[in-house]
Amino acid sequence: MRRTLSVALSALMALSIAATAATAHAQAGGRGGQDQGGGDDQVAKKKKRDDEWNQPKAPLAQLRNAGPCPYVKVLYDASRYVEFKDGKESAAQTAYTGEIQGLSSGCAYKSNDPIKMQVQILFELGRGPQATGGQKTYRYWVAVTERNKDVLAKEYFDLPVNFRDGQDRVYATETLKTITIPRADEKVSGGNFEVLIGFDVTPEMAAFNRDGKRFRVNAGQTQQAQTQPGNVAKP
Repeated sequence: MRRTLSVALSALMALSIAATAATAHAQAGGRGGQDQGGGDDQVAKKKKRDDEWNQPKAPLAQLRNAGPCPYVKVLYDASRYVEFKDGKESAAQTAYTGEIQGLSSGCAYKSNDPIKMQVQILFELGRGPQATGGQKTYRYWVAVTERNKDVLAKEYFDLPVNFRDGQDRVYATETLKTITIPRADEKVSGGNFEVLIGFDVTPEMAAFNRDGKRFRVNAGQTQQAQTQPGNVAKP
């Protein structure tokens, strides 16, 4: 499913990003005319090397940009969705689950144009013994931040999922087709920004993730022992 997310221009024009950091990022990724002469040769050499090494193709088309792309990552506290009936942490009380399994991203910008990004998200979604049906709508969010600082924009998306009879897990891919991040000027590189992704979780779910809890496989024990509340383990 394709989504879009745009950051308000006024929010970014008000940013005060350190000139030295921004200049360093801009210089690292866009050296103008000095390197343009050998650009075609470099592209040809890379294509030849990739063909010889049989490199797999990226899931997203490569976009041309004048500097580094924003960092894209999953927020650990919101990386998993684990819903328990009556709040009891056990395998037998599990209703619905979800986990972000992978991300792919690319960006494009030049001069003082805004940064345009594409992001693909791979979800693994499951249902447990306490699931109430074959349909579940998960909710996740995407946020753009000034790197390690303030949130500039945040948007929520719904992900409806259908489980077939007897099916306990499905995979879904979401494509954020266009994330637009305006820049104050050409000295502000994509390295000054982050794109964070996570499930919309309750405080209890966030604490469960933060503690690193996962279900322990108790081979050889009885079903009753396996389903006792609290039968979870930290890594």
